[in-house]
Amino acid sequence: MCGRLNVSDDPFVLKLIKELGCTTSFENILWSRFKKAGDQVSIIRENKNGRELQNATWWLLLDKTEDRFKLSKYTSFNTRSDKLNTPNSAGYKAFRHSRCIIPVKGFGETEFANKKPIHYYDMEALEGESMALGGLCREWIHPSTGEVALSCSVITLPPHPKLEAIHKKSMPFILPNTQSIHDQWLDPTISNVEIFDDLLHPHLPQTLNAYQINKPSLHQQIGESFMIAADK
Repeated sequence: MCGRLNVSDDPFVLKLIKELGCTTSFENILWSRFKKAGDQVSIIRENKNGRELQNATWWLLLDKTEDRFKLSKYTSFNTRSDKLNTPNSAGYKAFRHSRCIIPVKGFGETEFANKKPIHYYDMEALEGESMALGGLCREWIHPSTGEVALSCSVITLPPHPKLEAIHKKSMPFILPNTQSIHDQWLDPTISNVEIFDDLLHPHLPQTLNAYQINKPSLHQQIGESFMIAADK
């Protein structure tokens, strides 16, 4: 589970956004060290207008009320990779037609035991780097008001052995820093998703700086930081 995002106002996060070729203004990027599920986050997606930086609700499924949208009762800020090819699942169509990239500096994980948190860890890209998380997005149009809403989720992979002491359940899908992979991932005309099969396995394409914190809201570091080496 990827439970929080670090989208600090970092020049290398902005560099990643520019390198992805967005045609829209960067003025409305939603910077924040602590983005939690249900918050608005900035995503990059490709449509008929090119690649756009847009803000989306970090919760893929939305329900409509009389005059607006609200978060669905079904938890959907993450989409498990093993559900991507299940027809009628929340991410099935989005995986084939509306993939996105969520540019971040890092992410946080909370480990639970008996439904109670036992520790919190944050993991960040190294100095001079950022991360491109693979995600899905959906566009919603309210039938009464005409409101257009955008939602998204982070794809999660099975747990990685190097992260087992931090979080045993899953890890976020970090895209390799390769232009051709980014281009394919964002291309809405690519629906033969079998080309992504080799990517959707536990893999660390970059080294992470990890450290324990007391709680996300206070973000006070506990102990020394340590490196989690990229996979070869």
